Amino acid sequence: MSYQKRTALALAAAVAGSVVLMAAPAAHASVQDVDYQCQTPIGPKGAVSPIDIKAVKSGSGYQLTMTFQKGVSSSPVELGKGAMKPSALIKLGGADGGTVAVSGPPNAAAIPANTPIKISDLSGTYTPKKSGKVTFTAGVLTIKALGTTTTCTPKNNPKPSLELDVTGATGSQSAPSGGGELPRTGPLDSALALGTLGGTVLLSGAAGVLWLTRRGQRTAS
Repeated sequence: MSYQKRTALALAAAVAGSVVLMAAPAAHASVQDVDYQCQTPIGPKGAVSPIDIKAVKSGSGYQLTMTFQKGVSSSPVELGKGAMKPSALIKLGGADGGTVAVSGPPNAAAIPANTPIKISDLSGTYTPKKSGKVTFTAGVLTIKALGTTTTCTPKNNPKPSLELDVTGATGSQSAPSGGGELPRTGPLDSALALGTLGGTVLLSGAAGVLWLTRRGQRTAS
């Protein structure tokens, strides 16, 4: 087999390896039942709602969406269109900590009296501070309506609705000590040194290509 063919095969294998690595699942989502106990202006109320949390990569962070599949409270009077504004906190666990604030639009239609209040999807932005597996769990829900505030707290210690493998701003690895650039023995090596094939995940593939390149040169000499 010629030197050119061996080099092309090594390059194809390196690219295929990077595709497998990039395609590996990095998130796990699971709808969780959350038992919300609410302190309302007319006394305590409560309901269980399945909660779903999703994340979409956006720049250096993630756009989170928290979905309520059932209503969690009610009002003794009708809430007109736009009268109710929901917000919530999502608790972080695992490699990161703290909370992420999420909020949603006011109700798009009137909510009849004494009927479950359907919460619209709540969204917010999460920017990782640390690297590793981070969990996202439903936290306190706040409903503001007609000048009043209702606070709903999960009482059943719900499990995380989402687990995400993230890389924080402090999680990047520094360049190897010793300075200098990667060895360049030809155009193919130049492309690898510039990171064309995906950066550090392909260093092993790059080493294989360099070995084949040098072996081909020795054979040809």
